[in-house]
Amino acid sequence: MHEKIMGASLPSVMALAYLGDARHALYVREMLVKSGLSKPKDLNLRSLDYVTAEAQAEMYRRIEHLLTEDELDIVRRAGNSGHLNRPKHASPADYRAATGFEALVGMLYYINDNERLTMLLDLAHKTSDEGEEK
Repeated sequence: MHEKIMGASLPSVMALAYLGDARHALYVREMLVKSGLSKPKDLNLRSLDYVTAEAQAEMYRRIEHLLTEDELDIVRRAGNSGHLNRPKHASPADYRAATGFEALVGMLYYINDNERLTMLLDLAHKTSDEGEEK
């Protein structure tokens, strides 16, 4: 087990997902502002490309092969939580993956593993062979 995880008294996976949702939203907002967008309407509309269950599930699938067993355990536990209130537009599989992605982000943020968190978020946001961000 990762030594930072072993030494941490982690909150519930749903609390980690809640925290991860906020941390991921901040990452997206920062990325969009750095891209040159400045109007709140444009920022809000573009952020929807990144914070939906479908988009987060896709991001999770991009990094899944890089995760440690401990990280995969957090993802599995969050995705299997019985407290999921899935939106009508998201498939159950996408919603479970997105919730797991959020819990992973929340856990890495909570244990202050910012290097790993940034690396995984950067990779999760890469699309295509050209390395464009999504």
